[in-house]
Amino acid sequence: MRKKICYLANAANYHTKKWCNYFAKKGYEIIVISLNPGEIEGIKVYSFDEKNLRTRSTISKISYLFKTKEIKKVLKKEKPDIVHAHYASSYGLLAAILNYHPYILSAWGSDVYLFPKKNIIQKYIIKYNFKKADYIWSTSKDMAREIKLYTNKDIHITPFGVDTSIFKPNRKIKNKRLIIGTVKALSKIYGINYLIRAFAILKEKYKDIELHIAGKGEQERELKQLCVDLGINNDVKFLGFLESPYLVAQTFNTFDIAVFPSLSESFGVAAIEAQACGVPVIVTKVGGLPEVVEENKTGLIIEKGNIEELVMAIEYLILNEEKRIEMGKSGRKFVLDNYDIENNFGSVDELYKNIIFKYK
Repeated sequence: MRKKICYLANAANYHTKKWCNYFAKKGYEIIVISLNPGEIEGIKVYSFDEKNLRTRSTISKISYLFKTKEIKKVLKKEKPDIVHAHYASSYGLLAAILNYHPYILSAWGSDVYLFPKKNIIQKYIIKYNFKKADYIWSTSKDMAREIKLYTNKDIHITPFGVDTSIFKPNRKIKNKRLIIGTVKALSKIYGINYLIRAFAILKEKYKDIELHIAGKGEQERELKQLCVDLGINNDVKFLGFLESPYLVAQTFNTFDIAVFPSLSESFGVAAIEAQACGVPVIVTKVGGLPEVVEENKTGLIIEKGNIEELVMAIEYLILNEEKRIEMGKSGRKFVLDNYDIENNFGSVDELYKNIIFKYK
């Protein structure tokens, strides 16, 4: 009989789909219980249509707890071997209340960096969720240190690996202009406004450069207006949301330099994807980002919110083509050695098997 895993996770999320697809191919039966609408090809998804959770007030958000009775019926019907909640706040609280075991809780980022710091109630919720979990997983060492503020349990590091058969160097046409780019949600915490301002300064000196920004988010209109205000809107392309990993890889392969000027970041999977495509990266010294870059070998690490330092880093790579190429090659090797999905998820597969064996 196939082993069954139930993910409590957003079915519309790119990383959720990656987990589902990988472990379904490994022979697990996968079901997803999602508070948001979403579909995953070949995966049974129970969607409870709690829309716009991220933008709701705290009190309004917890309306999803009224779904626990229905969700318990799903678990009784499906009888999964493991319940694995992805996100320590909303899905973590849901899993804690469901009281189904074994229960794994994976933290993703803002759920531990930001959520528990907003008020005492949210801090208590996170502590409660970790207390109820049988296993706690983190995508980075830095986030594991943050989790330790709320629990004394052991934490296992499970990085978000990338599929290096998709994310690989594949540049077919050399750019006429040098492309600086980023692929991130257009949210304040990712510091895209700093990148735009740095680009505006560089554009006065270097005419043959462009800035490409892929992603969507609540800051989109504000960022586009900033480009207009700075007089660079004709040199900045907003590419919108990239719906598949193939499009993301294709886009990274058009970049000469990838920049991730985040103010907060749990891990840095986009920086890994860029390096896997042979693109040198510039990242900020926040969260897990420094863990996914070999400084001065695969990319440059700068202080967050420092436009002057960002300008200097980008300019250094603009002026040093050989260094860009060298960093790109080193980045590819670094990812193959440390963040290939087969290695990262292979260790998760072993953890799943050990947990199932223990509870059986």
